Amino acid sequence: MIVHDVEQGTLAWLQMHLGIPTASGLNNLLTTSFEKRTGEMVRTYIFKKVAEAWRGKPLVSLGSGGNWDTEQGMILETEALPWFELEYETKVKRVGFITTDDNRFGCSPDGLILSADGQLESVDCGLEIKCPAAHTHVKYLIDGKLPNEYAAQVHGGMFATGFSRWVFVSYRRGFPALRVEVERDEEIQTKIQEAVDLFHLDFSAWLARLKTYENSDGERPAL
Repeated sequence: MIVHDVEQGTLAWLQMHLGIPTASGLNNLLTTSFEKRTGEMVRTYIFKKVAEAWRGKPLVSLGSGGNWDTEQGMILETEALPWFELEYETKVKRVGFITTDDNRFGCSPDGLILSADGQLESVDCGLEIKCPAAHTHVKYLIDGKLPNEYAAQVHGGMFATGFSRWVFVSYRRGFPALRVEVERDEEIQTKIQEAVDLFHLDFSAWLARLKTYENSDGERPAL
């Protein structure tokens, strides 16, 4: 894995997403049972990546997530991460963006759980913390397992890093927290690899097709 020294949510961080699938977007390529998706969801995801590569910049603007995303980020930073470190007597290393060694897939974990020696080189576990609405948090607590909607993101994190474990936490002020440790599943990892390979085949072909529309003088048409 390659750890990129960028701050999450910044323009530099968004630029790291150009042209590659990420763990948070993996559910556009795979179902919750890790079967290959077909149809418009896949096409739209790849079209967006092609559009970004063509423009050389992200389609989204900074701060476009809205107030709820902002609130979740603040809770994560000020409450959830310190709580996790205190509750489990461990240290969490904040990182910006991680890619596979070939830079074909990335993830943005909420942290890497440091081993007892405190060295990043010894880490084999990532951390994903969600701070959902109260009723959603209650649902997660009652179900008592990794929510289906985050399965691809968690296993995608292990794909990007090569880690053997990932901890998912749902945190909500005034409620018990849910902590789920997820083990690496090689069958799922194979399915993610296949999805990533298919993404890049289509991405390359469609970007090449788009380039055939360039003006004869070498300038690109306005999009």
